[in-house]
Parts: sequence; structure tokens; C-alpha cells
Amino acid sequence: MALEITDSSFQDTVLKSDKPVLVDFWAVWCGPCRTLGPIIEEVAHDFEGKAVVGKVDVDNNQEISMQYGIRNIPTVLIFKNGEVVDKLVGVAPKEVIAEKLSAHL
Repeated sequence: MALEITDSSFQDTVLKSDKPVLVDFWAVWCGPCRTLGPIIEEVAHDFEGKAVVGKVDVDNNQEISMQYGIRNIPTVLIFKNGEVVDKLVGVAPKEVIAEKLSAHL
């Protein structure tokens, strides 16, 4: 299951992780986000133990959303060693997301 990441847990969960981290920036009211949600859950299951997969609710965690310039949701960022190494905006198929995450393992 994807982790819930907040402004307060972001540094420890994402920036200090020794594994690649996929972060889905989303909101409850966002239709495309609800479409992407189950795909992110599947990716979290498939990459368990190999990568960290989490979600940031942009309405409740505006500090992180602003820091990374999230203007459109859903936006997926992939972090490695505390740096953004890849980005997807909008809904993408599971295969595309998995391929991008696999490239950073």
C-alpha cells in the first residue's frame, strides 16, 4: 500500500530514503487522481522492498507541493538520493510508471 506522506514526514520518508521514492501528488476532488490511485497502489505492491511509493495530498500538504512547483495534478515525481530524477504529469498506464521507476533501482 502506498504511504501517506505529509509535509512533516517528507524529509525522512523521501529525501533520506536509501531506495528510490515515487511520490504521487493528488487531491480527493481530482477525477484523474482517482483514476491514477489504483495504479499507484499496484505499483506500490509490485515494488515493495525495492522502492518506496507514497502519496501527498496537495490540499493538506501545501508546503511540499509549493516547494516542488506542483501546479497540475496528478503529478508523479521520482526521487533518488533526495533529488528529483523523473516526473510524470497526468494519468499514465501502470507499465509507463513501472518502467520509469525501474530505471532508478
